[in-house]
Amino acid sequence: MHTRKEQLKAFERLLDIMDELREKCPWDRKQTLASLRQLTIEETYELADAILDNNLIEIKKELGDLLLHIVFYSKIGAEQKAFDIADVAHSISEKLIDRHPHIYGDVEVQNEEEVKENWEKLKLKEGNKSVLSGVPKSLPAVVKASRIQDKVAAVGFDWEKKDQVFEKVREELEELHDEVLQNNQAQIEAEFGDILFSLINYARFLNVNPENALEKTNKKFIKRFKYIEAAVAKDKKDMQTMNLTELDEYWEKAKKYDKKNE
Repeated sequence: MHTRKEQLKAFERLLDIMDELREKCPWDRKQTLASLRQLTIEETYELADAILDNNLIEIKKELGDLLLHIVFYSKIGAEQKAFDIADVAHSISEKLIDRHPHIYGDVEVQNEEEVKENWEKLKLKEGNKSVLSGVPKSLPAVVKASRIQDKVAAVGFDWEKKDQVFEKVREELEELHDEVLQNNQAQIEAEFGDILFSLINYARFLNVNPENALEKTNKKFIKRFKYIEAAVAKDKKDMQTMNLTELDEYWEKAKKYDKKNE
């Protein structure tokens, strides 16, 4: 690993390159805060994929891409005389110090939960009118639901036991079934949303990240389905003309192959 001096030198090198690109490269010179936004979102998802795959080489690369974006935004901010990279670093440093009075002050905490509770209380003192003020509107729905539940739980709005949450999931499933029987489409959607929200809450009690869990299942399904496509093609069959029983046989083969190669 690199020394602190080497790390700082590497960061300074990146700042120098950014200065040069902003001055000499037509594409880099053209970028604005708004034009970089979607690219940043894409880079964040690419990092998330690498983390799920536990691919450390790709994680390193994607972190570099995100770091470039932070430096890029800061360079544009400096050009507009609004802020620079030092302001960005000082801002997060001050926030971390303020939000960790158990490290930089005289507050005592017993565990992680008390740290989270203090964090939310401090945010309210800083001027946030609601504990939910910090939840970005543009977050994907699963991630947003998870963050909402984390935040309200930190101020005591929570179930006491995971069994209570599971009963809530069952209750929501029954309500959905009732609406399906009545063919009430508007209420079906509402009850389906309630089930998802309850399941995401239950995941918290099981120490499961629902976004990661669902994405892992997505990846697993894609891998198995591609196996089926290849196997069907190898057997010179047409998937579209096969019945469900035949396809299920291939699905079972895909599952066995998947487990054998885990």
